[in-house]
Amino acid sequence: MDRRTFLKTSAIITGVGLMPKHGIFSKEKEVVSLVIVKNGSPAQMADKVFEMLGGVSRFVSRGDYVLIKPNLSWDRSPEYAATTNPELVSAVVTQCYKAGAKKVLIVDNTCNDARRCYKNCQIQEIASKAGADMRFVRDSHFIETDIPGGTNIKHWPIYKEVFEVDKLINMPILKHHSLPQVTIGFKNMMGLLGGNRGRIHRPFPENIVDINRVIVPQLTIVDAIKILRRNGPSGGNLKDVEELNTVIAGTDRVLVDAWSARIFGKDPNTLKYLKLAHEVGMGEIDTEKFKPVTFTY
Repeated sequence: MDRRTFLKTSAIITGVGLMPKHGIFSKEKEVVSLVIVKNGSPAQMADKVFEMLGGVSRFVSRGDYVLIKPNLSWDRSPEYAATTNPELVSAVVTQCYKAGAKKVLIVDNTCNDARRCYKNCQIQEIASKAGADMRFVRDSHFIETDIPGGTNIKHWPIYKEVFEVDKLINMPILKHHSLPQVTIGFKNMMGLLGGNRGRIHRPFPENIVDINRVIVPQLTIVDAIKILRRNGPSGGNLKDVEELNTVIAGTDRVLVDAWSARIFGKDPNTLKYLKLAHEVGMGEIDTEKFKPVTFTY
């Protein structure tokens, strides 16, 4: 069964899409599902993430078509922490090709002018050197998609490659956002949407969970190398940036967002979208019960 068929079948059965294994270890065998790596270079931390999670081949198979979704949404250079670290993205692209991927696509429906965003965040230049196919989106690239189980949103135009690739890797940056308090993995999926995305913000928790019912990454890698503490999501003042030199990664997208929020200084239980995602069965939220495996350089 290919990825598109599996996701559609799973969404119909569960109403929430592909369900991750919860917790740190599965019952069948010891498999790490949440890791935190600190104080290495971006490339070192990317490589260590895959090593600790059991190897990149756990996520990418030979011949796979892979979509990596970083945050390229703002016309900012990397030091402003408004977009995903380009060296981290490049290292993940390299890992995918080492596993035998046939193509790695990077795309984002940006908020500022796409050409300026792609250039100034430096992902276009650095990830392209690693072999990534960098694309701009057009209206024709989105397909109206039914959302089984959606509470507020029953259908939405979604970037068509989401349903054509074999694997989806979500690579958000951890930063402040005035509406949900923080923007992490769930909100990063908005960059794969067309249409009037402003509608997603009211009511945000229900709408962002609905979208994530059908856009389901196999892996989420959160860039907390530099985080934007205030005035997100676009930033623009270096005084708002804090260096943490941390990467959080895992297969349970709720738990990854929960731990990222905890690192940011937020109680994940105060984030309404995360509580709702947990309640509908998308993943675990209890950071006291489900601990990461950690490594510090």
